[in-house]
Amino acid sequence: MAEDRKQISAAFDEAVNMTAGELESWLGTPASQAVGDKAEGGESTGHASGRRIIELLRKHIGDLSDDDYAHMRKVTGYVHRHLAQRPSGDVEDTPWRHSLMNWGHDPLK
Repeated sequence: MAEDRKQISAAFDEAVNMTAGELESWLGTPASQAVGDKAEGGESTGHASGRRIIELLRKHIGDLSDDDYAHMRKVTGYVHRHLAQRPSGDVEDTPWRHSLMNWGHDPLK
C-alpha cells in the first residue's frame, strides 16, 4: 500500500499545478462558480472537489487518509480525461479551462 500511496501522490502532484492559495482565490470567482455539473442549483462537483484539494494540499503527507488518497486518484483521473478534450484555439477564458482550474489544474501554467 505504501508504494501505491507514493504513486498516487506523485500523480496528484503532477496533475494539480495550482497552489492552495491560487486555488482558494480562484474558487471565489464568479467564473469558477459558473462551470460544472450542479445538483439542483447547488455547488458543482468540481467546485466542491477544489475545496477538498485545498485541504489535501495543506495536509502533511503522513496525515492523509485512505479517503484522501481515493480523492487524489479521482482528481488525477479527471484532469487527465479533461486535458484530452482540449478545444482548439485560445482556451484562456473558456469553460474547459475554468473547469480544470476548479480541479486544481491550470492548463496555461
